[in-house]
Amino acid sequence: MYAQIIDDFKGHTIISASSLDKKFEDTKSHKGNINTAKLVGELIAKKALEKGIKKVVFDRGGYLYHGRVKALAEAAREAGLEF
Repeated sequence: MYAQIIDDFKGHTIISASSLDKKFEDTKSHKGNINTAKLVGELIAKKALEKGIKKVVFDRGGYLYHGRVKALAEAAREAGLEF
């Protein structure tokens, strides 16, 4: 599972988070489940807030808003990001 915050005007990625991140090395569970999506959501929100980014536009990339996508979004909101 991947999440990125991209500056559309400049065309580059500002922040990214992934279930393959070093923070998740100790996680023995599957890297593509809802619990992992929540952790990625929390991580992307934490990194964004550290850089002073509070508001973002959520682009789900054509995926339906349920399951892992919903879990990631809700975790990011709970961690302080505004969509």
